[in-house]
Amino acid sequence: MNPKEAVTKGECERNGIEIETKATFAYKGKQEMFLDFSLIEDDEIEEVESPILQGITQEPWPKDVELYQPYEVEQILLPDNANCLAVQAFLKMCHLDYKVVHKENAEAMSPTLKVPFIKAGRFVIAELEGIVQFVNGKGITLTEKLDNEQKADMRAFMSLIHNVIENAELYICWVDKETYNEVTSVRHGSVYPWPLNHIQNWEKRSQVIKKLKALDWYNKTLEDVFSEVETCCEALNTRLDGKPYFFEEGPTELDALVFGHLFTILTTPLPRSDLANTVRNYPKLIELVQRIEKEYFKKQAKH
Repeated sequence: MNPKEAVTKGECERNGIEIETKATFAYKGKQEMFLDFSLIEDDEIEEVESPILQGITQEPWPKDVELYQPYEVEQILLPDNANCLAVQAFLKMCHLDYKVVHKENAEAMSPTLKVPFIKAGRFVIAELEGIVQFVNGKGITLTEKLDNEQKADMRAFMSLIHNVIENAELYICWVDKETYNEVTSVRHGSVYPWPLNHIQNWEKRSQVIKKLKALDWYNKTLEDVFSEVETCCEALNTRLDGKPYFFEEGPTELDALVFGHLFTILTTPLPRSDLANTVRNYPKLIELVQRIEKEYFKKQAKH
């Protein structure tokens, strides 16, 4: 699939599901929107969902920004871990400080029901794209030197990752029976008592399957899934073309997103190693992952 072609069809489908989720959630009322968010006063919260981001332009980055995600050791799953790591990488590339806060119900606390999300002053912003817009609204951007065509390419490849690699991760975790029984059900249900753990697993699995059916992913075989990932990696590898980052001007949110997903795929133990082996067939992508880890995680950890 051509990555630019994936934008129109993929984003429409993906956004359609998100709109349905938000509408249903909004109907339940604002109190449920901030489940277990008692640490924050309701009148101090303002969700940021509009790309306009009114009222925050050029305000300084708060010193007490918190990034919320599930527990890493016992709970978080491959897709969520990848997205959380992508946001962390982006913030590090922007040299912005934040503190990671682990919550067992971080997903339910998020305004979009997806992790990660950040609390920055009175704003609560979820997912990489929303957080990028929020940061851009403060005059901080990684794409200042890119022209319009380059920015369009970047968005196309980010859409490709969401619509291929992320869906592949969801499929493997929630549809593949071996992975679900040995990893997903155990980790996802670990923070809940019996029988709530089984109820939570069933509800989440039903949601994921509904999404994958809408995107024509549910009826794929494992071989189909790995083939889709291989095609996506081939496109990413061609775009990288041996450069340190996808654009010569320096790292962007695309690099952060690729790092989050590929690093997590390579380092997450699963019953089947096919997904990681597919990524390992592209040494230049591996080098990109290692470069970002060394530059923005290992090096900064020493300071």
